[in-house]
Amino acid sequence: MVLAAAVLLGAWLVHDGTTAHHPPAPAVDQAPDDTVPAAALSGTPMAAADPVRLRIPAIGVDAPVTGVGLDRDGHLATPVETDRNLAGWYRAGITPGQRGTALLAGHVDTAGGPAVFYGLGSLHRGDRIDVERADRSTAWFVVDAVAVYDRAAFPDRKVYGQAPDPQLRLITCGGQYTKGKGYQGNLVVFAHLTGHRERT
Repeated sequence: MVLAAAVLLGAWLVHDGTTAHHPPAPAVDQAPDDTVPAAALSGTPMAAADPVRLRIPAIGVDAPVTGVGLDRDGHLATPVETDRNLAGWYRAGITPGQRGTALLAGHVDTAGGPAVFYGLGSLHRGDRIDVERADRSTAWFVVDAVAVYDRAAFPDRKVYGQAPDPQLRLITCGGQYTKGKGYQGNLVVFAHLTGHRERT
């Protein structure tokens, strides 16, 4: 219900970013093209288990994960700014690896400098994303696309709509930056589950 309302109202935009470090922007050829449905490639859905750690080898991300909700304005919240190496999982949604669309958000930067999702714009199709879960299993995802969307034209259903297979979205601020208004868009990484390792 919360997801449906957020999609319809266009409310889930990540609002963070406090400095102008000019993070990498995704290449045009990494944008979604919808030619190969992720459902045709996805691994077997997993049971629910909270995410505890996120690893993205291509950009050196190795970060703990904490649960987040919506802020007072109804936007997808981000983790506290005091920890630049922390990703946030939308705890009212599904867990990464379950059937549907799991959401992870993080800061691109803070007043202290580049943060956990600073490098998302340099990801490419085929890059790996690993999510360790509380049941000691690891969900393996692969990047399908990376794109920046202006907040005024954010494709809510495309990003937040529930998928028929296990998918993941990584979301941070992106696009044009102005000192007074911050980032004017959101950068989104689209990924699908390719497999998993059970608890050991």
